[in-house]
Amino acid sequence: MTISVLLADDQALVRAGFHALLARDQDVEVVGEAADGLEAVELVHRLHPDVVLMDVRMPRLDGIQATARICADPAAAGTKIIVVTTFELDEYVHGALRAGASGFLLKDLEPSELRNAVRVVARGEALIAPRITRRLISEFTRRPAHDPGQVARIGLLTEREREVVVLVAGGLSNDEIAAGLFISPATAKTHVSHAMTKLAARDRAQLVVFGYESGLVSATGA
Repeated sequence: MTISVLLADDQALVRAGFHALLARDQDVEVVGEAADGLEAVELVHRLHPDVVLMDVRMPRLDGIQATARICADPAAAGTKIIVVTTFELDEYVHGALRAGASGFLLKDLEPSELRNAVRVVARGEALIAPRITRRLISEFTRRPAHDPGQVARIGLLTEREREVVVLVAGGLSNDEIAAGLFISPATAKTHVSHAMTKLAARDRAQLVVFGYESGLVSATGA
């Protein structure tokens, strides 16, 4: 199955570079390019790509706002977004994940990492650059209080689903979750899916945010 990709970046040279890298893989097809956030939103509506590589700093509409608009649109539910930027500012990381992005990467990544990221996110998994993950976890654990609304939503989950969310927040795959809980990978995947449905999470990245904002992760000692 071919993965369709939309490139959104205000620099033509960056778009050309990403296009050339992704064109090497037969299972990935770049179906469109956008020079700003507003054009990205319009092209998602028209082309329905599987994955969008989204820059942050763009004219007319920045990448965070564009991500929020796309993720809020039920018609774009099948589109996953990876924010790719030069800047590892905390406000960008938090803003991107809260807006619904499935991944956050820096432009200094290796070509193989970019191609792998597209595949991982297309499968519905989350992918965040390792050094960004460390900063994200550090930021959430420093906060003195948790979001009351998110805390209340913990009650929507079964005990097993809470355990699974904690492990997802720790960056574990379904296979790793299965091994840790002594269950089958299929059962682990089912628990992840149920948790996402109950929390109205688009993907695993939003489970990570929920885990920290609700206090579920720290509360369980993870």
